[in-house]
Amino acid sequence: MNWSLKVTVLSDNTVAAIGARGEHGLAFWIEIVTHRLLVDTGQGLVLADNARASGLTLGAVETVVLSHGHYDHTGGLAAVFHETAGRIVIHAHPDALGPKYKRDAAGVRYIGMPPETREILMTGRDRLVLSRASVEVVPGIRTTGEIPRRHPEEAIAEPFCTDIEGRSSDPLMDDQAVFIETLHGTAVLLGCAHAGVINTLDHILQLTGGKPVYAVIGGMHLSSAPPESIEWTIRELRRFRIELLVPLHCTGHKASAALWTAFPESCRPAGAGTVFEF
Repeated sequence: MNWSLKVTVLSDNTVAAIGARGEHGLAFWIEIVTHRLLVDTGQGLVLADNARASGLTLGAVETVVLSHGHYDHTGGLAAVFHETAGRIVIHAHPDALGPKYKRDAAGVRYIGMPPETREILMTGRDRLVLSRASVEVVPGIRTTGEIPRRHPEEAIAEPFCTDIEGRSSDPLMDDQAVFIETLHGTAVLLGCAHAGVINTLDHILQLTGGKPVYAVIGGMHLSSAPPESIEWTIRELRRFRIELLVPLHCTGHKASAALWTAFPESCRPAGAGTVFEF
């Protein structure tokens, strides 16, 4: 399709541009033809400031896609809602609105949407699109919907749960990605890839009829993965022949270093303020 695509990283754990600030979170700004979208909104600590530093106006956003229901991807929705006076369409998996906790040595802590985000979603049902299936949010841009968990190597091992007692495991079925048709092939934006990077890419291949994956940008949630899991992921990634690979957010230092070593010609550095143009 003969249209330009511009993706700006507005929230990430690291910073790559003067005037930008970092946080533990992720948000992408997308410009395609006349459409302005956000994929995730970070924690909300830096979204508005980083948008201004990048010369972008949050009030121009018409659509927000939430990759899943964790605070570090949904916390900035209130700022977007304020800047747009509520004139936005929000796409999410139904389970993204559910309770989300994580159990660790210190106990069980809440990691779901902030109350203001949940209130916006619950009181604005007319602008909320909940779907387990893939949805075209604007021409050329789709969500994956719920991602089949085909590879046991990518089973969730971390203690995510849906109750304050930490007894009920959260399979994070709300995890989804966004993929975009470009002249080079499919560009994929990952939130955290809790469903697994390879599961996600295999699902996108199925949805696109086997079109080549050109770019993969975002969080790959390998920060706590053991070496054998990282090695397996790298072996599987080779079959996609990805030309642009950008590990962000929750990928982790060890996994990012391994990816750079395995794919030196494909990997690119990035952080808040980075712009990709297709």
